[in-house]
Amino acid sequence: MGDLIVGGMTPQPGSAGDVLTLISAGSATTRSDLARLTGLARSTISQRVDALIERGLVEESESGESTGGRPPRQLRLHAEDHAFAGVDLGATHCRVALMDISGRVLAECEDPLLIGEGPEKVLAHVDQRLDRLLGEAGRARDMLRAVGIGVPGPVEFATGRPNNPPIMPGWNDYPVPEYFGGVSVLVDNDVNVMALGEHRHSFPDTRHLLFVKVGTGIGCGIVADGKLHRGAQGSAGDIGHIRVSGHEDAGCRCGNSACLEAVAGGAAIARRLAELGLPAERGADVVALVQAGDTQALRLVREAGRHIGEVLAGLVNFFNPEVIVIGGALSRVHEHLLAGIRETVYRRSLPLATHHLSITPSRTGINAAALGAGLLAIEHYLSPENINRIVSA
Repeated sequence: MGDLIVGGMTPQPGSAGDVLTLISAGSATTRSDLARLTGLARSTISQRVDALIERGLVEESESGESTGGRPPRQLRLHAEDHAFAGVDLGATHCRVALMDISGRVLAECEDPLLIGEGPEKVLAHVDQRLDRLLGEAGRARDMLRAVGIGVPGPVEFATGRPNNPPIMPGWNDYPVPEYFGGVSVLVDNDVNVMALGEHRHSFPDTRHLLFVKVGTGIGCGIVADGKLHRGAQGSAGDIGHIRVSGHEDAGCRCGNSACLEAVAGGAAIARRLAELGLPAERGADVVALVQAGDTQALRLVREAGRHIGEVLAGLVNFFNPEVIVIGGALSRVHEHLLAGIRETVYRRSLPLATHHLSITPSRTGINAAALGAGLLAIEHYLSPENINRIVSA
């Protein structure tokens, strides 16, 4: 699991937080490992480890193999007294995953829920589901350490407040973290947490990754050097509003025309199919028509892939990712969508940038956002700054 650095403090070398990072990453499983990796005296390492054990963050057991003397005592994260939640709020659904400190899912649920009903009603539903899942997992409410929430709109990450989300009426500048008193809450755009979930779960050794969500709209999560890149105001990756040449008649919800999502998003494809007399109102209908073998739907999805590929080709030349992952509702017909994307990306990008590039469908599927939101919460809690605060409290 990669570490997410939050806050403004710089951790001290060899601090309790740094020691826990080595343990949680699996880089050190014994006190000897820690002394070797940090260069600290064994007495100092013992102080750090004992403090972490006292706070219930680490446990030590005699499970190592002996090399002739006393078996080494093994260190690992203490999973039993901690819980974390990842919440995926979509336009019409709520998915919640409860995890332990290692990222293992303890319980999960999904409900239909309209985000347009407003923050009070939606967050009350989330709160109820958290209580239910904690009960199923045998965890008390005070064991819930942090909650990550992904929402389908732009977010000011530092405050957790949505910023003029077009499909979230009533949510603008709403203080989401304050709704859940007594627990840390992190709120991010859904495609960012999808990118984090996909990276940590499926591509942990990849340093540079793009996660492209193709649903009603189109967005991109960016993992740069192993960390999420949000940009100065948190709007990095909003590729759905990059202009596509030759489509000036395609009006977009942002007020401009010829935006990528207005040309190649699920809603745009559904609208074009409806104009052809086919039963399509949203992206799910497009998927159903493709799966039924409708030739018009197949043609339009592949064409949409080419338009997305046109934008991605510029990103490949600029960012040089190792992997591009395609997720979202339309990824369920990925063989047709990816055919169009690959065709354009490999034709229009520089050979050096595509030499080792992989363009692949999401492996985490519908669970990407909930998993990523939970990992966001865990990585925040385990960051060296936060652990140092806990130990010194």
